[in-house]
Amino acid sequence: MTLLAVSVAIFSVTEFLPGDAASVLLGQQATPSNLANLRERMGLDRPPVVRYLDWISGAVRGDLGESPRSGASISGMIKSRLPNSAILAVVAFVVAVPTSVAAGVWVGVRADSKLDRIISQGSLLAISVPEFVTGVLLMLLFASTLEWLPSSSIMLPGESVFSRPSVLVLPIMTITGALFAYILRMARANVIEVMNSDYVRTAILKGLPMRRVVIRHVLPNAMLTTISVIANNVGWMFGGLIIVESVFAYPGIGSLLLTAINTRDVRLLQSAALVIASVYVFSNLVADLLY
Repeated sequence: MTLLAVSVAIFSVTEFLPGDAASVLLGQQATPSNLANLRERMGLDRPPVVRYLDWISGAVRGDLGESPRSGASISGMIKSRLPNSAILAVVAFVVAVPTSVAAGVWVGVRADSKLDRIISQGSLLAISVPEFVTGVLLMLLFASTLEWLPSSSIMLPGESVFSRPSVLVLPIMTITGALFAYILRMARANVIEVMNSDYVRTAILKGLPMRRVVIRHVLPNAMLTTISVIANNVGWMFGGLIIVESVFAYPGIGSLLLTAINTRDVRLLQSAALVIASVYVFSNLVADLLY
């Protein structure tokens, strides 16, 4: 039901975008008659309800149709890009989540210490800096100044990202930085809240070792809200990859979404947005099960 509502919202919003694929294709040669003929061939002249039902019924069957602009299969375009974005998201997730949770618990147990204040201020700074700024700074440092890594992630058609793993490093560092800082702050805040609870104080007064108190009493309760934050960030990683992938010209679903916007390829835009929404809904379902 959530995905059905999201599909209606996506379709409705894209209906208000200025221009369409026909006007972009014709460009300056667009005349009323040429536009009418091309829109008829593309099916853009049909009522919105008919176009929505055609699109969503195909999506349920796994057939997203063809791009009105390029004529290529949208399912094929997404399948070729989605694994690339998944690689970025999974690696960033595997690196950032365990380290950020461990760091958040460590500083949360030592709340108000000097190190806690330093880490808290540093994480706040990392959250405040937009991803495109972080990406450009990393590019200037590691690509332009040190010349250790390539400045862009452009790859030839059909080329695998594993053939040149170096193109993954800067995008992953950019994503990991924001993800690490956000989860760390949430884990820290939850640990501090649980550490001040009566049952934890009782466990400490009973003489239980601090390690056992943290593992048996603090972590199970502090992780509940943190799990929700992690799940939301999984969806954010796929939706927010449009910024990171644009900075590094990485061939993922985010850059595909941006291409669809620039070319007014509404059918491709709707389908890519629906796929990202599906990832978001699924990640929240996993979080509910983990509760």
